[in-house]
Amino acid sequence: MAARADAGPAPAVPRWQRMPRVRVVPLISIGFLALLVFVAAAAEFITPYDPVRNDLANALIPPAWVDGGSTDHMLGTDGFGRDVWTRLIYGARASLAVASFSLVLALVIGTVSGIVAGYVGGAVDSLLMRLVDVMLALPTILVALVVAIALGPSFLNLVLVVGFLTWPRIARLIRGETLLLRKLDFVRYSIAIAVPTRAILVRHIFPNILPTLLVATTLEIGKVILLEASLSFLGAGLPPPSASWGVMIDDGRALIATGWWIALFPGLAIVATVLAFNAVGDWLRDYLDPKTRSV
Repeated sequence: MAARADAGPAPAVPRWQRMPRVRVVPLISIGFLALLVFVAAAAEFITPYDPVRNDLANALIPPAWVDGGSTDHMLGTDGFGRDVWTRLIYGARASLAVASFSLVLALVIGTVSGIVAGYVGGAVDSLLMRLVDVMLALPTILVALVVAIALGPSFLNLVLVVGFLTWPRIARLIRGETLLLRKLDFVRYSIAIAVPTRAILVRHIFPNILPTLLVATTLEIGKVILLEASLSFLGAGLPPPSASWGVMIDDGRALIATGWWIALFPGLAIVATVLAFNAVGDWLRDYLDPKTRSV
């Protein structure tokens, strides 16, 4: 006991090591996403170039730090002389717009289907869930490619296709949450005193699934951006010469040996954006769950 008393106080732990991970992990991702949204919204004020106007006299200029590069085009130009940085930030606008509208569509359909299936049950639940099973069993890229080609490449058609393929995952998740909530005492009591079904769904069920919806939205948006880029790369998304990350990668595919920067930067943008949304979604899932939040 004396030896332990003479050992002195324990060494101080640096403040950065004592800082909870919940405060550090999302900050980088949220900061990156906020910057991405700002740059996409203010694209006209950030760059003087037109994202779709050709300038063959300045074709295939490398990035500014490479021999032959120019500070007028910091990330270089593509095979048509279009500024890569300009197309990159306009591509961010296109990807975020497609992801936002398609997720709104998917959330509306998926939430309504999931709540109805979980609360009503019976034949309605079986019918809706078998439809979800069929949708989830289909190869996503193949179905999206066929539907997008049949409808034609356009912004509206891309939103419809992506939203149509995203809602089944949300519906299954919301159904599971609704099944758990329906067994809780406050919902059973509401049913016992003949509270209208609409009031139960609006006042009790929906507010309690909002955290799950928030997490699902954050996790799904990365998948939606990746799906949009894949379809644009395959020629079934936004039609060229639209500024889209997938279109940019497709433009640089044939010039990968001489114009590697054309496909590299949009590829890095896709990776960084998807990782940022996934990191925020993982943090929200842990933070909104009381069991993991205490840990």
